[in-house]
Amino acid sequence: MLSLHDINIYPSQRALSALPEGKLLINTINAHSYNVAQEDALFAEALRNGDVLLPDGASIVHACRWLKTPSQPAERIAGFDLFVHEMVALEQRAEQSEKQLKVFFMGSSPEVLQRIEQRAATEYPHLKVITYSPPYKSEFSQEDNTAIIRAINTASPDLLWIGMTAPKQEKWTYTHWHELQVNCHVGTIGAVFDFYAGTAKRAPLWWQQHSLEWLYRLIREPRRMWRRYIIGNILFIHNILRDKRTHR
Repeated sequence: MLSLHDINIYPSQRALSALPEGKLLINTINAHSYNVAQEDALFAEALRNGDVLLPDGASIVHACRWLKTPSQPAERIAGFDLFVHEMVALEQRAEQSEKQLKVFFMGSSPEVLQRIEQRAATEYPHLKVITYSPPYKSEFSQEDNTAIIRAINTASPDLLWIGMTAPKQEKWTYTHWHELQVNCHVGTIGAVFDFYAGTAKRAPLWWQQHSLEWLYRLIREPRRMWRRYIIGNILFIHNILRDKRTHR
């Protein structure tokens, strides 16, 4: 079980500039992942013990205020916000140092990764993009894990993105954290791979600014998203009420 009282949630987008350098595990939390973590102990542990946890959902921000939790995030910080911040910062570092720095994308399909490479080459010309598409299966074998970790460690990236959807990506990264011989920020950003590649459309800015990105996705993909957003939102309210009773 995961309680919002027991986790340290990052305060604001502006504060991203204060993230320390070096090996840092950055996860996000929204209503869906909060629900899943109530029943998935390893996922809850991964969210609780990562270095940085971003509030990727207005529902989390409002729930923290209502519950009067120790962490009081001022705003939503989406995975895509983190992605843009980190990529721009690394591009600036590379340009100033006149060195080509490396970004590693692990996850998704070869087609999505190819689109990412093409777009990044234009938008971040000083960065070298390295990609790895893992086998499409619910659970990796030991051989799969060894190959993924070897590829990442051999590349020795300056920024590492993991995109396999929650909770798989968070649990995988947390479980293999000490095997990853990197000295950089590591972000688990799931759908951002598809958003950046253009294979999935993110909600227009107005929907994002009014905390309705979830509704936009529901309207576009009702068959796939109805359970997550209709049943999931009801479950989220139930879990938040339980959280309040527990910490009364």
